[in-house]
Amino acid sequence: MTDWLDRRSTPLLLGLFAGLLAVAAGLLVGGDDTARAGLAARWTARTALPLFLVAFLAGTLARRWPGGTTRALLRRRRQWGLGFALAHTIHLAALSINVLVYAPGRTWQSLIGGGLAYAMLYLMALTSTDGWQRRLGKWWPRLHRFGLYYLWFVFTVSYAGRAFGDDPGKRVVGLIFGTILIAALALRLWPRRRQAVVAITG
Repeated sequence: MTDWLDRRSTPLLLGLFAGLLAVAAGLLVGGDDTARAGLAARWTARTALPLFLVAFLAGTLARRWPGGTTRALLRRRRQWGLGFALAHTIHLAALSINVLVYAPGRTWQSLIGGGLAYAMLYLMALTSTDGWQRRLGKWWPRLHRFGLYYLWFVFTVSYAGRAFGDDPGKRVVGLIFGTILIAALALRLWPRRRQAVVAITG
């Protein structure tokens, strides 16, 4: 398993497979074209989320539970980010078809928030090289840290909105994924707080 996770191609293949599988499932399960488009858009977002969480938590997992598997995730953190970018690009295609053809009427706030999220995602993907890291210097970790937190924020707000909506099915999904995202943030921040306490009291 560790050797497989340590391959550069693994996150990209998982991102491609997850996105295409979600689209295929939506097309098969949906009762009509509108339902199929909606399911493809929703399920591609959900299947992309685990890849984002790996990139978001890779450093934390390696610090908290050092071992071969977590070190492999950390070494390939950029590839996990690119795998997420690939899966979320498939989501963008599915979402665009859904919004433009079958379910128009999105609010300008959601379009701006989602557009900024994609702009940040692609900026991070384009700068995920050693060359760009050297060019940007101290701004490279700042850019990628801000991007990760912003994408986390967009995911969390999206699912939190479902958690407090009127649709019972969407409420369940919102609660599950919202809880996972909040737990991921707590896990990412907790070691830093713990280290700060140790530094003060030590």
